[in-house]
Amino acid sequence: MRIRSCLLFAILVGWAHKSSADVIYGVTDLGTLGGTTHGAGINSAGQVTGSSGSHAFLYSNGQMMDLGTLGASYSYGSSGLAINNVGQVVGFAQSASGATHAFLYNNGQMADLGTLGGNYSSGSGINNGGQVVGQSSLANGSTHAFLYSNGQMIDLGTLGQDLSLGFGLNNRGQVTGISVPSMAYERAFLYSNGQMTNLGTLPEYYSSYGYAINNEGEVTGASGTSPVGPDHAILYSNGQMRDLGGLPGYSNNTGLAINDAGQVVGTASNVNSSISRAFLYSNGQMQDLNNMIDPSLGLTLSDARAINDSGQIVANGGNRAFLLTPVPEQSTLLLSGVAVIALFVHSRRPLR
Repeated sequence: MRIRSCLLFAILVGWAHKSSADVIYGVTDLGTLGGTTHGAGINSAGQVTGSSGSHAFLYSNGQMMDLGTLGASYSYGSSGLAINNVGQVVGFAQSASGATHAFLYNNGQMADLGTLGGNYSSGSGINNGGQVVGQSSLANGSTHAFLYSNGQMIDLGTLGQDLSLGFGLNNRGQVTGISVPSMAYERAFLYSNGQMTNLGTLPEYYSSYGYAINNEGEVTGASGTSPVGPDHAILYSNGQMRDLGGLPGYSNNTGLAINDAGQVVGTASNVNSSISRAFLYSNGQMQDLNNMIDPSLGLTLSDARAINDSGQIVANGGNRAFLLTPVPEQSTLLLSGVAVIALFVHSRRPLR
């Protein structure tokens, strides 16, 4: 009995060590509605949205559901860009007239959010209160960031010149995105309490871009070294913008999503190169996500678009989208192994 128990323990320890050391994330292929699939958003329950073929999808409980369009019946119909913890999805969709408008998908229905006066809008983010952020054309043809709240689309204005784009939104109603000050390049902004604030750039850099914001008010995106790049991923926190570094061999990197723990995911590449790699920034280090999945899968993850507070990540590679789920840590596996051994030994003991 002692030999059997020791052998089982050794097997479990070896398996736990290999799993924790070699494979950090399990990988789930989200499938397809017929064509290329691209993942874009994830919520706390692991539900994912994005586009597949020509339609927005909602992936939930192992199934991909077509969210349809706002009436269009032709080639490019819709795309889901963000999802909240209630399962509401936002993005953009084409109507029967051919206009592209922001949509809110809720309880099986896709609602048109309208525009700020022009013929175009797109929803980029949604919080748990159902507020939506995005961008819309105005009647004069310019484009402004908007916040949709209580049935109204609010123009967030600009930093000076007549352009702004809204991308990220947290549960406090804070927004990040891109605008252009007078006589300057693009700048990341933070919109809070009715005010749009210029977040500046990294020292001696030309531009900056805000793509995502967490509930702590931390912003990720990029800051550009020149009008044509390369860009460096940034984290804006406590009034300071910090360079997140980069992946060896890749000069260009951008943060695309951030969770409440401050973990950032994004993409790294070389300027004017089609080669790119998905990354995770955590505990002060930027790592290639391709080195954290089972190599026998033969995947190349080119970008990571979303991360939830459980550490699940939505990444894309080739023509497919994948859900990356952290595998149990070694200590958890060992505890499970000890429990199995205890049950095994107990079951083999003679009854008294």
